[in-house]
Amino acid sequence: MSFMTQLKDEGGSPWLGDVRVRPYGITDGPRLRRMSGRLSTHSLYSRFFAGTPHIPDTYVRHLDRLDHWDREALVALVDDDIVGIAEYVRAPADPHRAELAVLVTDPWQRHGVGRLLVGCLALTAARRGITAFDAGVLPGNRPALSAIRTAWPLVRPWHEDGSAHFRLPLGAPA
Repeated sequence: MSFMTQLKDEGGSPWLGDVRVRPYGITDGPRLRRMSGRLSTHSLYSRFFAGTPHIPDTYVRHLDRLDHWDREALVALVDDDIVGIAEYVRAPADPHRAELAVLVTDPWQRHGVGRLLVGCLALTAARRGITAFDAGVLPGNRPALSAIRTAWPLVRPWHEDGSAHFRLPLGAPA
């Protein structure tokens, strides 16, 4: 069963009824900066692989330059607040692959927000010819490792530069 089929077949968290998903927009920078207040230093380190007290300004500027084809980001919103963001950046050397990154605020972790975002992003990416996501995960990020094992049970990591790397097949578009 592909990840996209799995996403359709499984029910979501009751919390997810409050969440809406849409593409990241150029007016989302202030929302993204406010998101920092709901992220622990551990969550920030797990996403950016470096100690940072808040979401880096360089990251916000990077998102302001999305082309919504080779570089896409989706946000999960509750009311006017971003509670999660998932993005891909297409690999220049192989246009069928893209690097995946996900960040979910601490109060919304383990409630299906990351899975929802990755599922929506996978559908978008597959329609654009991407067949696999590449993801790097720090060994101590057990929730991310568990999520990958659940969604892609046959995928095995390789280890490089102190992190686990995965190639996550997307399957055929629905």
